[in-house]
Amino acid sequence: MPKKKRIRIVFQGAVQGVGFRPHIYRLAKAHQLAGWVKNDPAGVIVEVEGEGKNLERFFREAISRPPVLARIKKASRTELPEAGYKNFVIRKSGRSQAVSTQVSADAATCPDCLKELFNPNDRRYRYPFINCTNCGPRFTIIERIPYDRPFTTMKTFKMCPECRAEYDDPASRRFHAQPNACPVCGPKLSLFDRRGKKIPGDPISAAVKFLQKGKIIAVKSLGGFQLACDALNEKAVAELRRRKLREDKPFAMMALDLRTIKKFAAVSRAEQEMLLSPERPIVLLSRKQNSKVAASVAPRQRNLGFMLPYTPLHHLLLRASRMLLV
Repeated sequence: MPKKKRIRIVFQGAVQGVGFRPHIYRLAKAHQLAGWVKNDPAGVIVEVEGEGKNLERFFREAISRPPVLARIKKASRTELPEAGYKNFVIRKSGRSQAVSTQVSADAATCPDCLKELFNPNDRRYRYPFINCTNCGPRFTIIERIPYDRPFTTMKTFKMCPECRAEYDDPASRRFHAQPNACPVCGPKLSLFDRRGKKIPGDPISAAVKFLQKGKIIAVKSLGGFQLACDALNEKAVAELRRRKLREDKPFAMMALDLRTIKKFAAVSRAEQEMLLSPERPIVLLSRKQNSKVAASVAPRQRNLGFMLPYTPLHHLLLRASRMLLV
């Protein structure tokens, strides 16, 4: 019987909040390795034990096939004496004093979550805070390292049995997804008027009606509030500019999809890739002639700034309104 070996690996970089521990867990199981993985202020620490050839395959795959949002800067390994581990587990996070890890930036809603968001038979249908290990809030909800639910703004929301089962299931893409939630146990969406009075009814439908009437709404999104209005309504955009005391600095716009953006601007292949990337950046595009975008959006500018929805709430608003929004 081949002699077992044990190695310790410390992964550093953007390795917390990106599904890295579940990824390591699955890799270890696939290669018949025992040991553990945990978050630590230094990064993600792994100890794996098993046959030498399996350890090497595990190490290569961990480096070459990380989760989509992970960015490994360094992976240091140390050989250790055999410990006799019987299975592989995700351990409680460490508490070392040296903080050297990075937490991933927030990531745009992934295709799987979008399917659930608009599936009437899914329990998260139209839930504006849907997320998984491949998308959703990261940096904006963390309070301190390591990235675990008790150290995020989600700590006050206790998971319901169904969400907890997903969180504990290695086969689920919500395995150890720290912001995991649903309409039963997670944050709720509300709409308030300018006096702070809650507006009854469906917040999305009511917000869309306000936008269609040329009103300005404040959307509490990841990282802060966003002021939104109809980008084709000159009166609404001019009023937003007046309130913001923003004389002529261009506004960015958000569109439901690429097809909508292409009605108002030319989009190259490289620009399309940037628009669709998980970061969902604002991309400057060449304005098309006779564009119907309100003049006050970008006064005297040849280019227009566009971005695509990056949160479930954005998707819900834009899908319901079919509007181009500042």
